[in-house]
Amino acid sequence: MNKDSVIMDQNELTDFLAAEFPQVQGEYSIDRVAAMEIDVRLNVQDRHLRPGGTISGPSMFSLADVSMYLAVLAMIGPKALTVTTSANLDFMRKPVSGRDLIAKCRILKLGRVLAVGEVHLYSEGSANCVARAAMTYSIPPK
Repeated sequence: MNKDSVIMDQNELTDFLAAEFPQVQGEYSIDRVAAMEIDVRLNVQDRHLRPGGTISGPSMFSLADVSMYLAVLAMIGPKALTVTTSANLDFMRKPVSGRDLIAKCRILKLGRVLAVGEVHLYSEGSANCVARAAMTYSIPPK
């Protein structure tokens, strides 16, 4: 496993997500893929909002989880049974209303069995982090 280059690019990840998870079609867009990093956008719609018009916690968690999943797959290839084993999400401030949410994910450690990473969530166009997630994924054997 080469940690300096990706195995799956933006188009391959988008196609994989559409094929394996058609139920989330149109919810997420991949903005950038690099070695050990990915930026993913939640295309915010009414169903992602909670009372008061802000993005719901479950929608924010989902974006963090999908982002880490795709970051790992970018590095190891299309292994659909890669799964979350640990997740912690800190909500720090209210997202800006009416804007998409952007996840900036970075894999901190990529081993044979586990991947550990962090995801910072931002309202589009804002430099203020709205949430931070620490996540661990289990990688299936070859």
